Amino acid sequence: MKKILTTLALISFLFFLAAPAIVSAQTEGPSDCCKMKRALTIEANTCAAGSIVGPATGNSCGLGAVTCGSPYWGAYCLINTLNNITDWVFVILIALAGLFVIFGAFTFVTSAGDPEKTKKGRDFILYATIGLAVAFLAKAVPGLVKLVSGF
Repeated sequence: MKKILTTLALISFLFFLAAPAIVSAQTEGPSDCCKMKRALTIEANTCAAGSIVGPATGNSCGLGAVTCGSPYWGAYCLINTLNNITDWVFVILIALAGLFVIFGAFTFVTSAGDPEKTKKGRDFILYATIGLAVAFLAKAVPGLVKLVSGF
């Protein structure tokens, strides 16, 4: 079981390392703009959800007027990307935690008094709790990046 979990963790880690290269290979060139998923304020400049963020020098995206052009447009896009990634991580970890709780409860109920199976069921529920804690910490990452970067 440890080998399987280690292998899955390694594969997922390598996937997340390779994902930016794969995505950038799919586009014709780097985009200078991003579309905001939620409203964000950086140093009294606010961009609403759904607005296009790009350089203040004009329309380099072909998407109409750049609505939130500012010297901080790169920070807007970085935090927007972090929001998107942490949203996906949150959903995946919540789903996995739910599966771990169900599997742990099933193992616990069907243990028939066997101490080894009872411990295994409790461990699965403990791992689910740890996964939930990590999921909630993932939601705090964009705020921490904003705090550390000074925006």
